[in-house]
Amino acid sequence: VFTDFQSMRLPAPVRISLACCINMCGAVHCSDIGVVGIHRKPPMIDHEWTDQLCEIPLAVSACPTAAVRPTKVEVGDKKLNSIAIKNDRCMYCG
Repeated sequence: VFTDFQSMRLPAPVRISLACCINMCGAVHCSDIGVVGIHRKPPMIDHEWTDQLCEIPLAVSACPTAAVRPTKVEVGDKKLNSIAIKNDRCMYCG
């Protein structure tokens, strides 16, 4: 099957999506093949990339247990918008 994907011999386009959690912001629900990750421990936050890759208000509102909150962190000489995780409230959804 892998060679079929590489050589574009399939009869129609196939949509493959990846989501990091069950919130499915990667449009997994409208793809032909969807991969959803399941976490087993609280996520580690890369503060340098969070503001560029995530929409922080959506990440905060998507948490069903209110374990995610917005915060500002200092990385080097820059002050960045990021998120913080309350580990005792986290249910490991992503």
